[in-house]
Amino acid sequence: LHVRSRRQRQMCIRDRVSLILEMPQTEARKILKDAPIMWRRINSIGIILDCNSTYASNLGYLKSEILGKPIFEHVPKKSWETMNDSLKIWFETGKVTDRKIIFIREDKSTFSVLLQATSLYDENKNLIGSNTVIFNLSQMSDENIEKYEEFFNESNQKLDEIKKDGYDKLDKNSKSEYDGLKEMFQMLSEINLKQLK
Repeated sequence: LHVRSRRQRQMCIRDRVSLILEMPQTEARKILKDAPIMWRRINSIGIILDCNSTYASNLGYLKSEILGKPIFEHVPKKSWETMNDSLKIWFETGKVTDRKIIFIREDKSTFSVLLQATSLYDENKNLIGSNTVIFNLSQMSDENIEKYEEFFNESNQKLDEIKKDGYDKLDKNSKSEYDGLKEMFQMLSEINLKQLK
């Protein structure tokens, strides 16, 4: 019986994440690269596969320091139960809406966020992960809310263009990613952000 150390398991996970990240980013995912909102993509066991620059900068890390880590790395221990409850809701319903969580930055300071997550499925409708948008509640000014709403509308339009111009040409993974992002932006465009303040 071969027992791997924790470090070996982490290295194995990081190697698998690296393979995933070497795949070219789809046009759909490029929408999120420098988005004004925090975004991350996780797999079905809560490992962060991708995130945008806004997510990384809000947490005070480089993107390379985030990828391959479990989502619990950015939540203080006192909030693990709340995060666990969010995961249960996600597994049961396929989405998470308006879930308040405390995040912890690299410098150990904390901030309150609101999670909105939608599921990603493979071509056989098996759960493979989620897209999660995170609102930093300290940044929910009227000006930022307007910026977020505009971004959601523009993103929906870009996704509609992708659908019209080339969805049929996408491979299975790209279609899955597109479908997950479309569902996420549809959900986000229906949220009254001013009520989240």
